[in-house]
Amino acid sequence: MRTSRVLALALALPLLAAGGLAAQQDRPGVDVSFHGTILLNGFYTSARTNNSDLPQFAVPETAADSFPTDGIGGTLRQTRVMVRAFLPELGGAEWRAELDADFFGGQQPSNGGRTFPLLRIRRAWLEGQWNRFSMLIGQEAPPIVELNPVTTSSFGLSALSSSGNLWLWIPQIRFTGDVVQGKSARVQLEGAVLAPTGYTPQPPFATDFDRAEQTKRPYLQGRLRVRWGSGETAGEVSAGGHYGWLSTAGDTTLASKAVAALLLLPLGKHLELRGEAFSGEGIAGLGGGSIGQVFGLGGRTIRTKGGWGQLNIRPTPEWTLGGSFGMDDPKDADLDTTVQRLKNVTWGGHVHWRPAPLLFGLEVRQAKTTYGTGVGELKATHVNVAAGFEF
Repeated sequence: MRTSRVLALALALPLLAAGGLAAQQDRPGVDVSFHGTILLNGFYTSARTNNSDLPQFAVPETAADSFPTDGIGGTLRQTRVMVRAFLPELGGAEWRAELDADFFGGQQPSNGGRTFPLLRIRRAWLEGQWNRFSMLIGQEAPPIVELNPVTTSSFGLSALSSSGNLWLWIPQIRFTGDVVQGKSARVQLEGAVLAPTGYTPQPPFATDFDRAEQTKRPYLQGRLRVRWGSGETAGEVSAGGHYGWLSTAGDTTLASKAVAALLLLPLGKHLELRGEAFSGEGIAGLGGGSIGQVFGLGGRTIRTKGGWGQLNIRPTPEWTLGGSFGMDDPKDADLDTTVQRLKNVTWGGHVHWRPAPLLFGLEVRQAKTTYGTGVGELKATHVNVAAGFEF
């Protein structure tokens, strides 16, 4: 019965959205639109990883691995649905809202496997924009690391997660103000209060406080950014910091802190460089920092550094090709080197073709994950072919 209800909800979602659009016609001034991407991913993964259809790192084989650890498969669970709303004026501001969901919330136990996926909220936010000030309320990426690689294979988790890309969508209130506003560029200060998160699994229904939530303190972030251009020539550079707390024995706390920089650099109309870099400790809660490891030796936070970069070449508006690199390198002295991951590096290449509204992509990447005593470096190659329809 539970599976039937989930499938009914998934099938009814477009109808409910369409009904919502019709209802909005009775609200003058509110423009509502429904968008989505129907996406089929076919894939091959060469070795055991943490997730076969969207791997982040290689994992050691076990004594129970008497069958092959590589294989092929297909999935539509990265299909996305979005509802957007726009109100041109209320209280002196423009208002925008977006609800972004996909089917990457896991899958119901069944013989159908990945064909019984669960609906999941990715991002959901409301933003008010005044002349020199904006406010965002909702669930979105941490502001200091909000940029992501371009991809057709990794919608469910941001590409290069656990290899230098911090991405987790977190409930937050964010304030942005223009310090300098020029004709083609602006300098902005941004601050955010985020829900604390310890990046630990929760049970299916009844949830409990994690180590970050137990401190009864929010995460805090701030950054300075410069933005210029528009459309294909839009660019951005920013630098910022993060601070939070994690509970420990007694009434003391451990620090979750980081500094991060972001770069989106257009090099003409046909070339783009984008990437991020960070250094910090206790930052698994931002989305896979320390290769998804929360605590190390003696229960202390893990210090780590990493980042990612991607070069995109666009010979025509429909074609994109390029390569990417990401790395997360926790400090060995903080780790139990007999069981924990010491380093994760990912290289990749991609070719995308978007003859709108169609979408096609080929991506190949290899993860090299380093473990300690008795394991060493493990490699896993992932090949992903995507075909979809954007509307």
